[in-house]
Parts: sequence; structure tokens; C-alpha cells
Amino acid sequence: MILDTLGRYFFKRYAITTFWFLVGIFTLIFIIDFSELTSRMSNLPHYSVTGALLMTAFRIPTILQQTVPFVALFAAMAALISLNRRYELVVTRAAGISVWQFLRPFVLGAFLFGVLAVIALNPLSAWGTKKAEALEAEWGSSRSAATNSVPWLRQIYNGTDTIIGARSVQNGGTELINVTVIHFDPQGTITSRQDAKSAKLEDGYWLLNNVVETEIGRLPRRLETAQLPTNLKADFVQERLAKADSIQFFDLPRKIEVARSFGFSTNAMETQFHSLLALPLLLVAMTLIAACVSLKFSRFNQSRSVILGGILSGFVLYVVTVLVKAFGSSGIVPPFVAAWLPVVVAMALGSTILLHQEDG
Repeated sequence: MILDTLGRYFFKRYAITTFWFLVGIFTLIFIIDFSELTSRMSNLPHYSVTGALLMTAFRIPTILQQTVPFVALFAAMAALISLNRRYELVVTRAAGISVWQFLRPFVLGAFLFGVLAVIALNPLSAWGTKKAEALEAEWGSSRSAATNSVPWLRQIYNGTDTIIGARSVQNGGTELINVTVIHFDPQGTITSRQDAKSAKLEDGYWLLNNVVETEIGRLPRRLETAQLPTNLKADFVQERLAKADSIQFFDLPRKIEVARSFGFSTNAMETQFHSLLALPLLLVAMTLIAACVSLKFSRFNQSRSVILGGILSGFVLYVVTVLVKAFGSSGIVPPFVAAWLPVVVAMALGSTILLHQEDG
């Protein structure tokens, strides 16, 4: 009964601390991102302050998702330090409750926080990214905020060879912005070029809008619309152009199977899927790291360098996780290993240090 009451109290303290950290980080991200967005896009033809506020709100879940491990680390450290300074952990130890017992609410809270980030924040992030890209395209931007490289597609249809390039991608690749289409003859010589403001993949053709056609020996001509026949399917284009981190968690298994059916590499999507699966345990590992540097802070008057060491350890764990994830996405390391190895090692090290500190 004592453990149940104490567990609920510690869990409540952890949840409240996590909530206020999220509120603070949300506010900070909103201010910084809105300022950056305004300075970068205020010269666009259809820009508005209201639209900038809306776009910032759409973009926040994606940015907030990257801060989740640090929120878990700082929230656990703040809650444990607060309990220690108020001598509540001292009383808990005096009652014969071990560190492994009173840490359970914090571990459970971190695990549930990770689950919530996967099933709620990640789908919201994917949805918000699409909305932000669409809004930016409406403003007249020549690039997508989420696309750093120019996508290129090659299609061979009815004996014609065509390369399609674009400045940005929307709706998983079925809509392209600022499109360039280059046509080749069977000998590989360029025969014509089409520049369009946008292109949308329909059933059996690309619908080009606001087109300028240029052919050898002829003056350029402008067309309101033009059709480019294609045998590309929407699923193929989406798997070819969509970024793994822009796909929500529940769609990843299906996307992986579709990509495999087309013969595409699935390393990036598999790594993203396993990374999301491992996120709750990554937050548990962050909590164990926080416990290693926070439990004895007040009782033994340790220096602030110990807390700084905990923050540095959490940062190193995050960097290693991102680095190994990059290796998994590129195929250097198997995706399963890339996602789970840093988490398992961090949990083992955190548990070992706590065992050494508390049980000798």
C-alpha cells in the first residue's frame, strides 16, 4: 500500500515536470521557428503573418519530436533533484524502499511518454509536415522546407526516354513543384524540354500546369496545361521520393512491403520503424542516466559537474543513436542493429552504474 501511494505520487511529480518542460520547449520552438520563418519567407508573394503562425504550428510537432529524448532526460533529472533536495528520497530510503522500487514510476512514466510520442506525436508530425509544405507552395516558394535535395525521376514509356526533375515534392511525390522535363530520342540526344510550375500524377499521365515547351529549331511556346504520358504508378513514385522520417509510424510496415515489391532499398524505412519502436526504451535509458547523476546529488553535496556529466552523457547517447541510425539507413549496419544496439547498451550501462552506486 505504501509503495502504491508513493508510486502514484512520484509518477505524478514526473508527469507534471515533463508537462512543464514540454510547454517551455514548445514555446521556445514556436518563437524561434516563427522568427526564422518570417525572415526567410516574408518576401514571398502570398505571405501573411496569420499564415506564418499557422505554418509554425504545423512544423512544431516535427521539431518537438527531435527533443523528446532530452525532455525525458531533463524531466527525470529535475524531478529527482527536487525530491532529493526536499529530503523526500531520504525518507523513502529510510522506510526501506530501494532505488529500484522508487524508480519504477519514473521508468514507467518515461516508457509511456515514449509510447505517446510514437502513436500520437509522430503521426501529427507527418501530417503537419505535409500541411506546411502545401502552405509554403501556395505562398509561391520555389523549394520545400522539408526537401533539401532536388528529386529526379526517369521513365521510359512508348519508346521515349524522359527525365523529370523538380524543386520540391508534395503528397508523397504525386505532386511536383517547379518541374523540368527533359526528353531524349532513342540515341540519347535531347530533343525537347518542358518547364512547368507544377505537375500532378494522374492515371496514366503527368498533368503539367503553366508549361513552357522548348524544342530544337523552334521558338519556346507557352501552354496552360500539357499531358506527359507515363506508366509510373502513385505507389512507385511515393516510394521513390518520400523520405522515411516523413512517413507516420502506422504506415511504415505497408510502405516497406511496397518498396520491396518495387525492388527499392528499404534500409531507411526499416531503420526509422525500429527507431520508433525503440524510442520508449531509449527514454527509459535516459531516465536511468538521470538517476545515476541525481540520486546522491544533495545527500553528498556533489559538485555541479556531476549534473553536467549526466547532461553530456545523454547528449552523447543521442548523438550516437543518430549516427548509428544514419549507418542503418545507408545499409552499412543492419537496421535492427542500428536502432536497438545503442538503446540496449545505454540501458545496460545505466543499470550497471546504479547497481555499483546503490548495491556496491
